[in-house]
This record gives sequence, structure tokens and C-alpha cells, in this order.
Amino acid sequence: MTLDVKICGLKTDETVAAALDGGASHIGFIFFEKSPRHVEPEMAANLRKAAHGRAQAVAVSVNVDDAGLDAIVSAVQPDMLQLHGGESPERVAEVKARYGLPVMKAFAIREAGDLERIAPYRGIADRFLFDAKPPKGSELPGGNGVSFDWQLLAGLDDKVDYMLSGGLNAGNIGAALKAASPRGIDISSGVESAPGVKDQQMIRDFFAAIRQALETDAAPA
Repeated sequence: MTLDVKICGLKTDETVAAALDGGASHIGFIFFEKSPRHVEPEMAANLRKAAHGRAQAVAVSVNVDDAGLDAIVSAVQPDMLQLHGGESPERVAEVKARYGLPVMKAFAIREAGDLERIAPYRGIADRFLFDAKPPKGSELPGGNGVSFDWQLLAGLDDKVDYMLSGGLNAGNIGAALKAASPRGIDISSGVESAPGVKDQQMIRDFFAAIRQALETDAAPA
């Protein structure tokens, strides 16, 4: 099984290095001022330099207009855009056409019916990200450290390419992979010592837990 791993919300050279050394396929930068993981485009541009040839840089935004995305794309030169707000299928198509970049569309999941919302985006979004619905009172669409019932994804069409997110950490990643069998996973708060503060050792521990889970899954019964 080939598993994509995205470490999201990176803000320092040291944690970018830890993510890349661990084997991250994607590193994410968040452009949302309410988030403790927010970075300015110029900072992200410097941080992503280390990823060239090693991992894809993903620019994460929430309901950003063309002017805002222009600034992000121009400075960062990301490999992929992640839209984490209420962007319509038409908006996703516009963004893809404007920048010529693949787009990952995020959806908040709590119950089976929430998965039905992806239908009009199929064939438009290049990939989906399934995150847990934010707890009441949270202003953050993601990075809240909460999970949802991964079993909801078990019956999903095999053709749906998605990353699993929400409340993942070194302690539960094995169970998450077994329950959902995603092609990719995304983690942010699960490798932080405080909101917005990535921890290099927690990143290393997370990759070790992934390797152990994959090795266990591949072992003969």
C-alpha cells in the first residue's frame, strides 16, 4: 500500500525538515488569519524551498478571493491548492482554470449523509479531504484535534481519492488506516505540543507509527 502523508500547518524550517525526513509526500501551509498555524505567503515561500524534488507543497485557504489566491500562488508557487471553506463546485472549477493547479476540496464529516455532498464535486476536484466537523464555537474549519467515525468511509466508492484528516495522532493512526483504508492522511494538531507549535519528535513518532501500522497490515496472517 502506498500512502500519501501530509503534514499541515508548518511554520519553521526545523519542522519542515522533520516532515521531509520522515517521508512526507505533502507539506501544507495555512493561509487563514484566525488559525494559529497561519503564515504569510513570503514565509511559506521560504519554507517550501526545502521540499523541491521531495514533497508537494499545498497551499490551504478558506473562501479566499482571486486577489488573495493570486498573492499566495505568485509567492509560494504551490504544487496543489486545498480549499477548506464553502467553495462551490463552480468556484473549484474557476480556481483550477485560473492557476492550472490540482485542487483538493475539504469536507467536514460527522454522519454518513455528509459524504453525499461530494457528488457535485466529483470530476472537478482532483482529490478530497475528509475532516471532522468543528466543535461548537470553533472558528477553525480544521486543525481542531477532533475525529469522526472512520467506519463511515468503509463503503465509499473505491474511485474516490481522498485524504483522511481530523484528530489523527501516533496513538490512533493504525486504527484509522484499518478502518478507512485511505490513500492519504493529513495531520496538523496531532503533531503539536501547543496550538500551532509543531513538535519535531511528535512528527518522528507519527511516521514511526505509520510504518509500524503498514508493516503489521502487510504481515502474513
